[in-house]
Amino acid sequence: MIIRSLRNTRRLFTIARILAQEDALFIIDDLEISPSLSAICRIFTTKKPNKRKGQRLAAAIERLGPTFIKLGQALSTRSDLIGNALADDLAGLRDNLPPFPTKIARQIIEDEFQAPIESLFLEFNDAPVAAASIAQVHRAVTKEGKTVAVKILRPQIEQAFARDLDLFFWIAHIIERRIHSWRRLKPVQVVQTFKEAVFFELDLRFEAAAASEMADNIKRHEAGLSVPDVDWNLTSKRILTMSWVNGIPFSNIKAIKNSGFEPDIILGKAARSLFSQVFKDGFFHADLHPGNLFLDTSGDLVAVDFGIMGRLDWKSRIYIAEILRGFMQGDYKSVADVHFDAGYVPRSKSREAFTQACMAVARPITGKPLNEISIAALLGQMFSIAAEFEMEVQPQLLLMQKTMMVAEGVGRMLNPNLNMWELATPLIEDWAGENFGIKAKLKGTAESTQAIIQKFPYILTNIENTLKNLGDENGVKLHPDTIKLLNKERAGHEHYWLVFAWCTLALAFISFLALIMR
Repeated sequence: MIIRSLRNTRRLFTIARILAQEDALFIIDDLEISPSLSAICRIFTTKKPNKRKGQRLAAAIERLGPTFIKLGQALSTRSDLIGNALADDLAGLRDNLPPFPTKIARQIIEDEFQAPIESLFLEFNDAPVAAASIAQVHRAVTKEGKTVAVKILRPQIEQAFARDLDLFFWIAHIIERRIHSWRRLKPVQVVQTFKEAVFFELDLRFEAAAASEMADNIKRHEAGLSVPDVDWNLTSKRILTMSWVNGIPFSNIKAIKNSGFEPDIILGKAARSLFSQVFKDGFFHADLHPGNLFLDTSGDLVAVDFGIMGRLDWKSRIYIAEILRGFMQGDYKSVADVHFDAGYVPRSKSREAFTQACMAVARPITGKPLNEISIAALLGQMFSIAAEFEMEVQPQLLLMQKTMMVAEGVGRMLNPNLNMWELATPLIEDWAGENFGIKAKLKGTAESTQAIIQKFPYILTNIENTLKNLGDENGVKLHPDTIKLLNKERAGHEHYWLVFAWCTLALAFISFLALIMR
């Protein structure tokens, strides 16, 4: 414990010095981790008067390395923790680092597949096409003559993350012990969530699986978005190989506008695709910044980099749609009811006061012309009142809000006079008409009933095992008359499933009546 504290204190001093050099020591002051450390490091402070606090913090984070960049990106989705201003600035963190030597990249590939690189690829381009905090990408040609992008994890990245995560947990525990006002935000749980997310990014097989799942989903959608194919024979924990994308990155808006394709049509494809991912699939790309989205030669969109994905269960999708519809119709009581029914706001809070708060945050936004309305900003404002109403903020909703914000930003760069949600409105209305009301409630009831029925075999097995153990000579000792009675009951257990079935059907019918009479 002492060694750990000394190690982390030394690391914290290095961090504080970099924060001071970027004029971002305010974060240590706010966290109240070590006032004395902050005071000592002020001698390194370089004033940055023309930069906002969030910009100064982002600059320091980029200098602190991969783990901090990923943490900063994660915190950019938690406006409830750090506020909207800081969250917006951290969302712009640049995830690019100097590339590691190609010799090492080649060695990692050969170690993963236990074969010389010449036997795996016809060509392997030594110059990386991209280098981020966790991995870098090289262009290559497979033995079958297919051009591919080969993503390679940075060497010893796992050890670097483990060291920094230990520091984050150490700091989080200090904060929870010393700062009562921060306990509600559960800093240790925040770090744990971050650790779980990083786990998936440090195993490229998970990213390959996410890409494949999204590719399967979009086959059912209207054409307009595609996903590169995964080469599973050349994919492992540290290597991901996907088909090469020939297209214009959305980071080059000028080239997109000069491509010959109509910007409004491109924007419509983006809106429909994001809508389908969120509402139809409940599985969406949660890192759609301009560098991860391309326009291909046919005018369609291509998404890459599937390390950060979001999931929404059926109920969450219904709640989100009801919240958005309530806001757009000015029905703030409905918005409040949804938050309480979903359990996002404790029932001990005033429903009337929450309704008033919804109106307060929405009116300045929804009062604008439709093309100026930002759905992401609206959801962000809702999260801003989380603390006052002890609202339980859902991480997947925060991911979706940030994804919407990035999408809106790209859309406004293509055409500032057209809101992508205008283009998606007919789809949202059709989906709402199909899924709201009795049909949606019946679906929820049917899913619950099916889940119970699927458990019948396990219930019966548990009953049988329990009765067997009770009567066994090595089990619980019972009076002989009791054992006889149990054996008699056990002999007739084949009728139990009828009892469970009738009870379940009765409960389902009662639930159905209650739902349609609401």
